[in-house]
Amino acid sequence: MSMFAVAAIALLVSLGLVLVRVLKGPTIFDRVIAGNSIGTLSVLLLAVMGYVFGRPEFIDLAITYALLNVIGTIAVLKFFRYGDLGAGEDEAGS
Repeated sequence: MSMFAVAAIALLVSLGLVLVRVLKGPTIFDRVIAGNSIGTLSVLLLAVMGYVFGRPEFIDLAITYALLNVIGTIAVLKFFRYGDLGAGEDEAGS
C-alpha cells in the first residue's frame, strides 16, 4: 500500500470523526467549526486523489472549494451572531 493510499484512508477516518462532532456538538459554534473541518479535510482529500490519479486539475478544484469553504463559514458565523447577513456591526445593536 502506497503512502498516498494510507493518507487517503487517514483523511477518510478523520472525516468520519469530524462528522460525529457535527452531529453531537454541544453548541452551534462547535458544529460550524466541525463543518469547516470537513471542508478542509475534503480539500486535502481532493489534493491527494488528484496526485494519486495524475489529475492536476483536482488542485484547482481543491483551491476553489477551499475559498468557498472559508466564505461559507464566515457567512454562517455572521448569521448566527447578528441574525442577518446584511447587518454591519453598527446596525447589529439596534
